[in-house]
Amino acid sequence: MKNTSTDLLPDLSHYWVPFTANRQFKSMPRLFKAARGNYYTAMDDRQVLDGTAGLWCVPAGHGREEIATAVGKQLLTLDYAPAFQSSHPLAFEAASRVADYMPKGLDRIFFTNSGSESADTALKIALAYHRVCGNPLRNKLIGRERGYHGVNFGGISVGGIAGNRKAFGNALSGVDHIRHPLDIANNAFTKGVPQDGGIALANEFELRILALHDPATIAALIVEPMQGSAGVIVPPAGYLKRLSEICTQYGILLIFDEVITGFGRLGTKFGADYFDVIPDILTCAKGLTNGVVPMGAVAVKREIYDAFMEKSPTGAIELPHGYTYSAIPIACAAAIATLDIFKQEKLEDRAASLSPYLEVAAHSLKGLPMVKDIRNIGLVVGIEFESIAGKVGAFAFAVYLKCYELGLHVRYTGDIIAISPPLTIEKHEIDRIFSTLSDAIKYVANQGETGLNANNYLKIEQSWAAHQPIQS
Repeated sequence: MKNTSTDLLPDLSHYWVPFTANRQFKSMPRLFKAARGNYYTAMDDRQVLDGTAGLWCVPAGHGREEIATAVGKQLLTLDYAPAFQSSHPLAFEAASRVADYMPKGLDRIFFTNSGSESADTALKIALAYHRVCGNPLRNKLIGRERGYHGVNFGGISVGGIAGNRKAFGNALSGVDHIRHPLDIANNAFTKGVPQDGGIALANEFELRILALHDPATIAALIVEPMQGSAGVIVPPAGYLKRLSEICTQYGILLIFDEVITGFGRLGTKFGADYFDVIPDILTCAKGLTNGVVPMGAVAVKREIYDAFMEKSPTGAIELPHGYTYSAIPIACAAAIATLDIFKQEKLEDRAASLSPYLEVAAHSLKGLPMVKDIRNIGLVVGIEFESIAGKVGAFAFAVYLKCYELGLHVRYTGDIIAISPPLTIEKHEIDRIFSTLSDAIKYVANQGETGLNANNYLKIEQSWAAHQPIQS
């Protein structure tokens, strides 16, 4: 290590780090100062292999000069144009490119700035669509247990992760949830898509939810094709197609949240392509700009857009919704450059070709201490550990910290470690990911109770933090 000086650290006192235990983090800060290709550079110049594509959002690898050049050039050409009542040409070009990339029929594009905004926008479009069509009683929204649809009030309402909801009291009313498809008892260590139980589980939507709610009052069902943030929950065969059939039968809009599964993650452009199910509305973000500039998008079927155009009063704003930074020029430039990379390098095909290799490497961890289940699809893996009473997530967090010490960045959530490398990952780097994970799991398990103590990891980072000046 070249540097161990406390001068490396910025003042840690002012920034409230999101979705993070701030006191713990600031006692052993994990900071990256640079990135290139499939690697981060830590504060002490260590190279850390990115096993998570940033936060699922850097599918084309880090430091892409094509995107940086496009953004820089755009900044010097047109830095900002008003998003309301006027626009700029690149917004329309970006929309055309995104529409071409979408599953067939989803060719009307509304730009947002994040996955959270995309989810809320999709929900608002669904509610407004039924109202403009003369069906204002369709005002209920259905989500799914363990679903994640961002952190805005709409998203946490239809979302199904308790920890993301309980701190904020009541959210939206008129929301219900269907059961999630994870069935470890019957499908543990399944390679790829589980083959059993999908149709019966989807039929519960009809039997349970529709028994509680008049179907004529339900506006939309929102689901992730693969639930990523909840720990890589892969739906069983036939499940999503049956959900789609039920929604069509009862006039309910089906929304796919593809913020994680979009842009090649499953070896196809979108999860809709992988499962051969085209929803009415599809949300995306993250990989849209390769994580360089915040941007999201909502794609809707043409008939939904046309309903607003045809049924709204002449001269009226058809959808009173939007953001100051919707289709900001630099985001459009980044999106176009990213889509160019996908087209030129065929990253979806690359992900599909690497998926079998990743699957074998991932399932090599079966039989290690504490490993309860391994789930995989495309270039995504979830490793779930046995839960420890009174210490939920402690083992996974310790594994995460040990991996960081060993030069690998992974993501942990609860008792689960998630792997989602850039689509530019190489086979030898896949080998390194899972050999490092194996070493970390065995190390933490062999330490017993001591291994669960976070303070026993990242001693160098702790020493830096300990010498931080005390802020008033």
